[in-house]
Amino acid sequence: MSKSVLVTDYAWPSLDPERVILAAAGAEIVVADSGDEDELVELSSGADAILTNWKPVTARLLANATQCMTVARYGVGLDNIDVAAATELGIVVTNVPDFCVDEVSDHTLALVLALSRRIVDFAGQTRSGGWDNKGFGNMHRLRGQTLGLIGFGRIARRVAGKARPFGYRVLAYSPSLTPGNHDGVTAATFEKVLRSSDVVSLHAPATPSTRNMIGESELAMMRPGSLLVNTARGALVDEDALRRALMEGRLGGAGLDVMDEEPPPPDHPLRSTPGVVMTPHASFYSVESVRELQETAADNVAAVLGGRLPRTVVNPDVLTSPHLRTHLDPG
Repeated sequence: MSKSVLVTDYAWPSLDPERVILAAAGAEIVVADSGDEDELVELSSGADAILTNWKPVTARLLANATQCMTVARYGVGLDNIDVAAATELGIVVTNVPDFCVDEVSDHTLALVLALSRRIVDFAGQTRSGGWDNKGFGNMHRLRGQTLGLIGFGRIARRVAGKARPFGYRVLAYSPSLTPGNHDGVTAATFEKVLRSSDVVSLHAPATPSTRNMIGESELAMMRPGSLLVNTARGALVDEDALRRALMEGRLGGAGLDVMDEEPPPPDHPLRSTPGVVMTPHASFYSVESVRELQETAADNVAAVLGGRLPRTVVNPDVLTSPHLRTHLDPG
C-alpha cells in the first residue's frame, strides 16, 4: 500500500523532484489547497509524513496525524513547527541546515555594499536625470571598518569569510560562542558588537527570547551612522524603533530582506523611510538552492519512510523515546 506525504505549502513552480524521490520510496504526495489549519488537520489523518515550508504545523495538527512518522521542514528555521509536540508523539523532525548558505551570505554582503556605497540612491538619482556623486553625503572606505554578527551559524560564518577580503574586522556574538578568535572572527559580547560595529548583521533564529532583540535601547548603543542588515527573521527587530532611529539620523541605513509581517502592508512606513534598502525575502533564492532544498527535504522524508536515519534530526531525543513511531537504522 502506497504511503502518503502531505505537503502543506511550497514556493516553487513544481514538486517534480519530490515526486520522483518519494515515488522511489513508495510514497505519493498530497498537496494542501489553502494550507489553513483546519484543512491540514483533516488531511493529516492519513499522512505518513509531512513536508512543510511556512505553514504552521501545530500541536493540534500533529495530534490528528496518528500515523505520521516525520515532519520535514523545507529550510532551516523551525519556528513554524511545534517540535516539542512532535517529540512527545514520537515524530522525527528534520530540516535542511545548509540551505541557501551561499545565497543568503551573498545577499547580506550585497545589502552591506549597496548601503555603504549608496548604490540604490545613486541609481535612482541617475535614472531621474541627476549626476551628483556627493549628493548623499560622505562615504567611507570599507577596509578597516568593523562588521558585527549577531548569531554565528553557517550563514554568519560564510558572511564573515566573504567580508574579510574587503578589509572588514569581524566581531561575532552568539550565546554558544566561546571567547577568542574563530578563523579570524573575534568573539564579543552582544553589547560590544553593537557599540563597536560600523555594520551590524543579524543571523539569529526567531524565538520568544530573540523577538525584538534589536529595539530602542539596542539601537541607541549602535554607533552614529552605522548600518543594520537583517537577512534572518523580521521578528528580531522592533520596526517602529528602527524607523525612529533612521528618521532621527542616528543610523546611517538599514538593509532588510525580512519583515515581521510578510508581505508588509503597502503603506508600511519602512517601505518609504530614507536610508532603507528593502528586498522581498529574496535572499534565499537561486534556481540551484531551491532544487537542492526540494531534493534534500524529500530525501529526509524518504529515509524515515524507508526505516533509515535521515541526514539531520533536529529533535534527537525522539530517537530513544519509547513513543518513536518507526525503527530507524543508523547505517
